[in-house]
This record gives sequence, C-alpha cells and structure tokens, in this order.
Amino acid sequence: MSEVIFRPAILEDLETLKGFEQGIIKAERPFNSTLKEGDISYYDLGELIKAEDAEVIVGTIDNEVVCSASVIIRDAKPYFKHEKYAYLGFMFVKPEFRGRGINKGIIAELKNWAKAHGITETRLTVYTENEAAIKAYEKAGFEKLIVEMRLGLD
Repeated sequence: MSEVIFRPAILEDLETLKGFEQGIIKAERPFNSTLKEGDISYYDLGELIKAEDAEVIVGTIDNEVVCSASVIIRDAKPYFKHEKYAYLGFMFVKPEFRGRGINKGIIAELKNWAKAHGITETRLTVYTENEAAIKAYEKAGFEKLIVEMRLGLD
C-alpha cells in the first residue's frame, strides 16, 4: 500500500466529503434514536473548509481521498483551566482502508494543527456504544472523561 499523504481539504473535495459524512451518519444512526429519518447533515463542510478557526484534513493514497477529519477551535467553559480547545470531528476512513493505522495518522495531523494554533487541549465526542471508535481513540491517547445522558419526554 502506498503511503497516506495528508493535506487540507479544498472545495473540490466537497462531493467526496459529503459522501464521507453520509457514511458517518449511517454508522452512527444505530446509536442514536433521536436522529431524523432520511437525509441529514452534521456539518457545513464548505464553511468548515473556508474557516480560519478550523481545518478539514483529508488523507490520500495514490491521489484518492481515503479519509477525512476536522478540527475546530472552540471557546472553553469559563471554569476550565484552558480558554480554548480543539474539537475533533468528521473522522472517517473508507471501509476498504480501515485497520491500517490511518486514523492514528490523521489524529496526529489534527493535533499538530491545534498545537500550531496555540491550543493545549483536545476533545471529541463518541457514542458510548461505538466500541470500535472508542478503542481507536484510546489507542491514539484519548481518555474517557464524561458521559452525556438523555431522557426522552414524549
């Protein structure tokens, strides 16, 4: 397998990235009964690509985009030691390229981007039932911090 080359996403990647987003939603739908039926979108990918306080990164193998992720600088709650943090999301690896350490590489790229912007804290969210993702994030150095709970009132 050729080496993965990471680069910032460009608007010409948008259609591929929208497909990746639908792959993420399809994978997460079983974990969240509150998601609307039909086509939905989590991200405004075009705006994320253009934003100065965010970066969408893709990984390519032989000029084929095989993975994506994003990092967004967010304001922290006033009670935290850090004023801002890097929120990681939009992590997707095409199924035929999974299990090759690509996720670890793209997380390293996101962490480097955050450090270059003076950020010292990184966060992400993952469904508690998504054990494969949790294992991948733990392997990359993340630790569980809090569990968000919900109760439907209908």
